[in-house]
Amino acid sequence: MSTTNPSERWAFFDCFSGISGDMTLGAFIDLGLEVSGLEGTLQLLGLGEIRLTPRRVTKEHLSGVQVEITGSGQQPHRTYRDLRALISGASLSPRVQELSLTMFRLLGEVEARIHGQDLEEVHFHELGALDTLADVVGAAYAVEKFGITRVFCSPLPLGWGMIAAAHGRLPNPAPAALELLKGFSLYGTDIPGELITPTGAAILKALEAKPEPCPRLKLEQVGYGAGSRDLPGHPNLLRVYLGEPLIAAPAIKERVLVLETHIDDMNPELYDSLMAGLFAGGALDVALAPIQMKKNRPGVRLTVIAPPAAREGLLERLFLDSTTLGVRVLEVERVAAHRRQETMDTPYGPLVVKIMEYGGHRRVLPEYESCREMAEKHGLPLIEVYRLIEKT
Repeated sequence: MSTTNPSERWAFFDCFSGISGDMTLGAFIDLGLEVSGLEGTLQLLGLGEIRLTPRRVTKEHLSGVQVEITGSGQQPHRTYRDLRALISGASLSPRVQELSLTMFRLLGEVEARIHGQDLEEVHFHELGALDTLADVVGAAYAVEKFGITRVFCSPLPLGWGMIAAAHGRLPNPAPAALELLKGFSLYGTDIPGELITPTGAAILKALEAKPEPCPRLKLEQVGYGAGSRDLPGHPNLLRVYLGEPLIAAPAIKERVLVLETHIDDMNPELYDSLMAGLFAGGALDVALAPIQMKKNRPGVRLTVIAPPAAREGLLERLFLDSTTLGVRVLEVERVAAHRRQETMDTPYGPLVVKIMEYGGHRRVLPEYESCREMAEKHGLPLIEVYRLIEKT
């Protein structure tokens, strides 16, 4: 048996002129991403024919790929609920679907918070247009095709002045972009106009890009993606490096929220819907544990682990969808092993597995849904499919 992408591949985003969705897509195409494969993936969204036209352009004596996206018919404004249903209902690979949903969830959460709206009803305006859907799903598709396992990025430049948006004139950078850039290294420039778009910021955030200098790696490829504007005296390009790391991947360290409450008066039938709503709102994990509460009542300890950006949406779900009257909220550090999905060859066809890496050690673990589907398709006991993985 063999696996695809047997080694790690790291990407470094050199954002000397900022980052946007179309610049990211252009850089990936310059790196060798097949346009026909990307177009085929976008067709799965059910939005009619979508065509990508890449062309090589020059920005201040440096060349890169600029992408034009065209589609059939007029595309409507979409809410977060619309976009989530659109992506969830498409026959995308699990990794592409997960990353695409994460990017739009991040965008939706900051838009909801900034404009005081319910997440589900946030209208994305420009962000719901065809080009942004193509940028988001295209970036997720490229990450999977190139086998990218970790992402790093340079300090991010900020332009000055005001920018035009669906909500009117906004300070630069756009409030949504600035919210998403929390934790990144920023610096101001004398360049007028928008350098970091909300979509570009969401891509970096969803890929968990580390704001660090380029790590030690064996450089394989370099791609340049061009922005639509010309910046006098400044090449409006995003540069992406791909390479194999020369050091073992360290553990992932990140800040997460732990939301916890004790409940002793709720109909047990409601917990399934509550958990589904919490996961839809961005929870990383939800756990229920039996406890003994005051007056000798049996109760449930509900624990939610989530990214800090999901705080308000999850609190709303807890107070509206459960009987709790109070929630404890703690921010803690989480240390996690690197993990990704790969596809291994078996006598019954390809099987998706999880790869865990920590401190130079590597372990292949079952991906339950993929194993279950193979077992049902070939009439195998699930344990037999798990044993296929143990033999690798």
